[in-house]
Amino acid sequence: MKKKYEPLFDHVQLRNKTELRNRFVLAPLTHVSSNADGTISDDEIKYMAQRSKDVGLAITAASHVTDLGKAFPGQPSVAHDSDIDGLKRLAKAMKENGAKAVVQIHHGGAQALPYLTPNGDAAAPSPVTLRSFDEEAEHHAREISQDEIEETIKAFGAATRRVIEAGFDGVEIHGANRYLIHQFVSPHFNHREDEWGKNRFKFPMRVVDEVVQTVKTHADDSFIVGYRFSPEEPQNPGIRMEITEELVKQLIEKPLDYLHVSLMDVHSKTRAGKYQGQERIALLHQWIDGRMPLIGIGSIFTADQALEAVESKNIDLLALGREILLDHTFVDKIQTGNEDEIVSVFDPDRADKHDLPPKLWEQFYKGFYPVPRTDQQDPRSSV
Repeated sequence: MKKKYEPLFDHVQLRNKTELRNRFVLAPLTHVSSNADGTISDDEIKYMAQRSKDVGLAITAASHVTDLGKAFPGQPSVAHDSDIDGLKRLAKAMKENGAKAVVQIHHGGAQALPYLTPNGDAAAPSPVTLRSFDEEAEHHAREISQDEIEETIKAFGAATRRVIEAGFDGVEIHGANRYLIHQFVSPHFNHREDEWGKNRFKFPMRVVDEVVQTVKTHADDSFIVGYRFSPEEPQNPGIRMEITEELVKQLIEKPLDYLHVSLMDVHSKTRAGKYQGQERIALLHQWIDGRMPLIGIGSIFTADQALEAVESKNIDLLALGREILLDHTFVDKIQTGNEDEIVSVFDPDRADKHDLPPKLWEQFYKGFYPVPRTDQQDPRSSV
């Protein structure tokens, strides 16, 4: 390894004293490759083992905690005890080479796909009509009831208990990317006039508390609990950095082990408001104030881009998304001095199909993900 890349392989300690062997994180990537019932497939095991092999922390694809929350075809489930056997296989595969393995627990909310949910249903903080994932037409999401809110909070706890029983090292609460937890925080999605609307942070904090209590009951202090969030929305009204500042300041008071910001570009800047034009990562680093590590992500395709992000001193860990899909040996090539051989372009003619599961490769082939391509096909949406 070239000496300049050594900082990428520093050990990082999470808030609960768990030590990660390097700064790289496998991002929670939608792979559409679980079995139709949400149980873990053989294709998924191979894919996750390859991409967990060299990182310090590996996070699964978003895994739904209730059947009402299904947001993707081929999405893994942590909603039923019958899922545990497959999750045990996945945990073993992800941990085999030394990574800490974490399950991202998730509920789609308004973005749940009616063709996957019981009775074609979708529920959100407030009624909304939208198009999600692979839909060609919009669907309607009704308002989630107060009883269902309480049931959903309990479901996050039950999912955490299953993750513990399956042998994983932690969970990441998915509060980002316009899914249910994000929706409660968002002025775009949440128009409620009850307690769940007047205090937009009540739902995420209750989920955090439920997960933390479950960990206290069923696991030891080494079990990791992280939280992922999106710092801004394009909609007006929507989440602005001022709202995220308050969210972060509440989250750092909770016994969480890391925060994880969802970005398309790790150096992206604030859209509007009093922080307009400032780097989001720098603001988040300032607000977290060393209380816990921050994971950053966004458009890292080369070793030098990874190094630049870490040397900014605004993040502690760097998640790899689209790039680790294109080349699952990205980290190993840096560590062995072969960074010039990193594959950063999607080639639909590669014989090995980038070692992607068949359904995920098909998504790439169709241009579903925005990545550089040898055939220059324009991507149509984001990871």
